[in-house]
Amino acid sequence: MGKSIIYDKSFAFSVRIVNLYKQISETKREFVLSKQLLRSGTAVGALVRESQNAESLKDFIHKLSIAQKECGEVQYWLELMKETTYITEEEFESLYIEVSELHRMISSAIITSKKKIPV
Repeated sequence: MGKSIIYDKSFAFSVRIVNLYKQISETKREFVLSKQLLRSGTAVGALVRESQNAESLKDFIHKLSIAQKECGEVQYWLELMKETTYITEEEFESLYIEVSELHRMISSAIITSKKKIPV
C-alpha cells in the first residue's frame, strides 16, 4: 500500500504535536502532561505507517484500530491541557479538529477494510 491521505495527515499532525511539546516544555516547563500528549500524538502517525506494512488485512485493521484509540487519548490530553491552561483555546480548537478528522478517517478505513474480510 502506498502513501495515503491518512498517512500524510497523521504525519503532519505528529509534526504539530512535536512542535507543541517543544513549546510547552521550553516556555511553561511542563513535562508530564506534554510528554503524554507527545507519545499518543506521535503514535497515531507511527501506527498508520505501520499499517502500511501490515502482514494481512486483519493486521492492517488491528494497527489502525490502535491508531484510532490513540486519537481518543490525544483528545483527552488536549482537553486536560486546555482546562489547565497549558494550551490556548485556539491551539486546542485547531488540534482537536485535526485529531477528530483523523479519527473519522481512520474509523472509515477500518469499516471499509472489515467489509473486505471474507465471511
